[in-house]
Amino acid sequence: MDFLFPLLILALLVPMFFGIRKQKREAEKVSSMQEGLKVGDQVITTSGLYGTVVDLDESTVDLEIAEDVVTTWLRQAIREVRAEEQVTDETPVTDAPVEEAPEQTETRLTKD
Repeated sequence: MDFLFPLLILALLVPMFFGIRKQKREAEKVSSMQEGLKVGDQVITTSGLYGTVVDLDESTVDLEIAEDVVTTWLRQAIREVRAEEQVTDETPVTDAPVEEAPEQTETRLTKD
């Protein structure tokens, strides 16, 4: 019975210790990514805005979000740098009409 309390404390502290280590590693990774930004990088901000880095300062980043539209953000607002394959992997949208079977049309029209 005397060993139950220290075992319980150990069972609670070990997962907490590993969780703190994981958070620390993630924070270091994000910090190094934000410090490694360079002009021309395609980035996503914490609010979900896509942009291209056009100028850098010690604490701020200027992002071009549309042609000739530049906004200034804190470096900490940059969530991730987009990979080149994500940027060029856009699929064209076609305006061709989608055909449906007569059964689908009737189901769609009679459904309430």
